[in-house]
Amino acid sequence: MKAAGEKTRGYRRLIPSMTALVEFEAVARLSSFTVAAHELGVTQAAVSRQVKALEETLGVQLFHRLHRAIRLTREGEALYQVVSESMQKIAGVFDRLAKYPQQQQIIIATTAAFSQFRLLPRLAQLRQRLPQLQLRLTTQMFTADLLHKDVDVAIRFGSGKWQAGTAALLFDEEVFPVCAPGWLQAHPVPASLAELADMALIESDTTSEGWMGWEEWFAAVGYRPQYLHYAFRCSLYTDAVQAALAGQGLILGWGRLVHDLLATGELVRLPVASLKVTDSYYVVVPQGRTVSPVVEELIACLREDLTNN
Repeated sequence: MKAAGEKTRGYRRLIPSMTALVEFEAVARLSSFTVAAHELGVTQAAVSRQVKALEETLGVQLFHRLHRAIRLTREGEALYQVVSESMQKIAGVFDRLAKYPQQQQIIIATTAAFSQFRLLPRLAQLRQRLPQLQLRLTTQMFTADLLHKDVDVAIRFGSGKWQAGTAALLFDEEVFPVCAPGWLQAHPVPASLAELADMALIESDTTSEGWMGWEEWFAAVGYRPQYLHYAFRCSLYTDAVQAALAGQGLILGWGRLVHDLLATGELVRLPVASLKVTDSYYVVVPQGRTVSPVVEELIACLREDLTNN
């Protein structure tokens, strides 16, 4: 029976010698025990012993030892691919830390709509609070793709129940029709949902989980029009907002995203109907990572509404 301490050794139990992996990677990359030994500053015999010990530990042969050459076996190829990729990542981190020892890097993944309308306008505030922060932003269309191995934080809209990480609530959401002031000056304010359905509506694809289009919104507020008058359709919500700002019609305003545009008067809210949706925005930290003070500061900054200067 294993002692309790043996259960906690983790990688040390599975990988008894990191030196052997380093020397194996050099041999595989250079296709030579002699050249690898020269690069590592050790003897060829030492490299051979490390590789042999690694083969005995794994119980497989890693190299075909030919008369004047060596070649990776199938098992050796599989190990080399993983070890080489891992060492490149480690080297990249060392290089980044050496160049920016005082900076804190964080990679944020979000949709284009959230980054443009909520995150980017708050960059100045975030830099004031965290002057050493090095921010990298990756924007994608589908929230299902937001959590991947290189992401430190993902902004997601939904139920908050995801197995891929720990979710911290940012804020809830409300959806209502909005348009540019110029459009409203040229058209009457709709007095009912029926009148609203007959106006020039701008529609974007509902690529994010929990999002809805005009048809779903009308149904949710208790009205099912036989026909909707679409003046413009596009894939991204950012394009829909730009079309509305250009006076092309009405869009569904996701309150937290268009808040700043409403505050500046670039968009106006139509007092017809509004829907409080059940889903919300969350900051998601992937499994295996903690909600650091930097992430807590990011959450606080994203929660704040900008004042209209």
